[in-house]
Amino acid sequence: MLVGTVMRKIKSRTWKKQRYFKLQDDCMTIWYKSKKAGNATSTFSVSDVEAVREGHQSEVLLSIADEFPPERCFTLVFRSRRGNLDLVAESAEEAQSWIRGMRKLIENLENMGEREKLDQWIGDWFRKADKNNDGRMNFREVRDLLKMMNVDMNEHHAHRLFTMADKSQSGTLEDDEFVLFYKMLTQREDVLRVFQEYSGDGQKLSQNDLEDFLREEQLEGSDTQQHAKQLIERYEPSDTAKLLNAMTFDGFLMYLGSTEGSIFNPRRRGVYQDMSQPLCHYFISSSHNTYLMEDQLRGQSSVEGYIRALNRGCRCVEVDCWDGANGEPIVYHGHTLTSKILFKDVVSAVGKYAFKVSEYPVILSIENHCGVEQQRVMAQHLNHILGDKLLKSTLDGKAPIRLPSPEDLKGKILVKAKKIGGLEESFNGTAEDSLTGEFSDEDEMAEIEEDNLHRESVLRRVKKSKQRLSKELSDCVVYCKSVHFSSFKHSRIHSKFYEVASFTESKARKQLRETAFTEIVRFASAALMFFPSSPRAWFLWHEKRSKRFPPERLTSLLFPFLSVALNFQTAGEGMDLNDGLFSQNGHCGYVLKPSFMREAEKRFDPEIPQKLDGYKPVTLSIQVISGQQLPKVNIKEDSIVDPLVRVEIHGVPMDNAKQETRYIENNGFNPVWYDTLRFTIHAPGLAVVRFVVEDYDKTSKNDFVGQYTLPFSCMQQGYRHIHLLSRDGTVIPPSSLFVHIRIAGLE
Repeated sequence: MLVGTVMRKIKSRTWKKQRYFKLQDDCMTIWYKSKKAGNATSTFSVSDVEAVREGHQSEVLLSIADEFPPERCFTLVFRSRRGNLDLVAESAEEAQSWIRGMRKLIENLENMGEREKLDQWIGDWFRKADKNNDGRMNFREVRDLLKMMNVDMNEHHAHRLFTMADKSQSGTLEDDEFVLFYKMLTQREDVLRVFQEYSGDGQKLSQNDLEDFLREEQLEGSDTQQHAKQLIERYEPSDTAKLLNAMTFDGFLMYLGSTEGSIFNPRRRGVYQDMSQPLCHYFISSSHNTYLMEDQLRGQSSVEGYIRALNRGCRCVEVDCWDGANGEPIVYHGHTLTSKILFKDVVSAVGKYAFKVSEYPVILSIENHCGVEQQRVMAQHLNHILGDKLLKSTLDGKAPIRLPSPEDLKGKILVKAKKIGGLEESFNGTAEDSLTGEFSDEDEMAEIEEDNLHRESVLRRVKKSKQRLSKELSDCVVYCKSVHFSSFKHSRIHSKFYEVASFTESKARKQLRETAFTEIVRFASAALMFFPSSPRAWFLWHEKRSKRFPPERLTSLLFPFLSVALNFQTAGEGMDLNDGLFSQNGHCGYVLKPSFMREAEKRFDPEIPQKLDGYKPVTLSIQVISGQQLPKVNIKEDSIVDPLVRVEIHGVPMDNAKQETRYIENNGFNPVWYDTLRFTIHAPGLAVVRFVVEDYDKTSKNDFVGQYTLPFSCMQQGYRHIHLLSRDGTVIPPSSLFVHIRIAGLE
């Protein structure tokens, strides 16, 4: 890898170009160039690569499988929504060198300690600033570096720091001198103030000092003595301080920047909830139009959508099936210009990736538009490809009286689709023996008609039809029979526990106008419900006409109560909330609902949380202290971020609120606020907290800088760092916020 290798970069059957790939000396950067493009080069960081797939494990490489053997092929899968890099090496040996090498580099990165990560980050900045690659940095390069790092510093002060760091008096900074320069640049006065408040001598924290800090500020009540010892052993870089059972400022800073010092309670990261309750007692991470990679009307369909959703912990994926050529069912967004993929390829991807991230069940939600013959082909693929993973009968072979639990269904894939008859009929001898069945189907179709360049209208028509259903496909459905949703009143009287209702945004608005919230919550406590929420074009018509339930109110009302199926390919607030909610409980895709939403007799009304038994509102006080190394959002070289922080509470209507700090002019490197924001939260068990950093602009909309979202129940109190995520939900090291959190009960 360090010597370099010529490989083919593959984009399609017709686009196959040779590129020269080489691992840079930092063992962190891959450099590559075209053999014919002169000096044009590109690079990417090993930290951008999420996984390495060996062989024909992408649609692109499968398309050229007849041309290149699998042992020469591999795929680099990037984080966020960046496209994969498909490569073909000249030999199997070269391919293995890169596959093993990349996996080892990724593993090394994942196992890095906080100190190593910081050293790596400093090294990256040094290489960026060293324009002439001589291993030294002159003052001009330092000035350019400060702009890249979002620092607006007057030249006199910058030169003073440069001179202080230049111990060799050579007029340039070498490696160690640059580290010193960086430390002076990043001196954390905010953390030093806290450190000195608890330090007996101003130089170190004794074990007793650290115990006081953990007890009084971090509000740790249990065994602070043992925890203090562990923190010193884990984060203190000085062996001398360790012998004294003490923590220096560097160790204190390392602890506060670690996972233990973050805002997210580490005890809530693993699976900690009861997983033995019925499926309907959980929020389920669900994807809508999973096969689409981008645009809902003209975008590309890809099995990659399923792989990415499942790797993000999604447990319910959608498959829109239509009759295809050569007797093979296809998947695409019907009545649109989106591309098409084979149903069997989707099933293969789901079977392979269903349990890579979570061992809990996956629901395959099938929208069936196929004729009987291709339905039989679908059933064959499900049985043949998924094998024992496919749930084909009730767990104990007996007629059930309620839904099984995620624990019961570990490692199983459930099909959610139309079914002939009911589950009981399989056990009482009344099941139909015919090879097909018939059911009514309400097929909603939308056509988009562009009147002119400035206006589009959406026409909607409803067509009632009878659709034939093959017995083979029907038999694949056990606990998740899809049913038409009429109303909550009708469902309460007639629905069975294994019947699953899904409804559109327009129907959701109608039900919210006609139905008490207590009825919605009551029904969701006994049966699965899915609400597809997407930015599809035909929703615009409803949004413009709706007065009582604009889109943001609809989402806030339904988000805490149903399993909301989101477009995983669309970044934004909706996905931030989804990722935040499911970041707890081992990221397993299942989150247990609060007890008042699992017990129908509670009759919880989210619009009046004060009526809830055991109602205990709390106050949340967040002091936003400072920010660290915020990313640039404007590509202009002289542009510096003017950051502000907005804190949002999402939950029941009474809790939805937003507050923000003032903006700090021209400082994205180490802005300081000390602004305090206060909120009252009436239903803490349903609240999700979102931190958003924006670049203030007085003439136009603020630019997004970073965000972090988590359940209120997972917040740690005290002095905490918030490690920011990009718009795509990936980490932006080492960008963070430093805050102080206090939660108190209302008197």
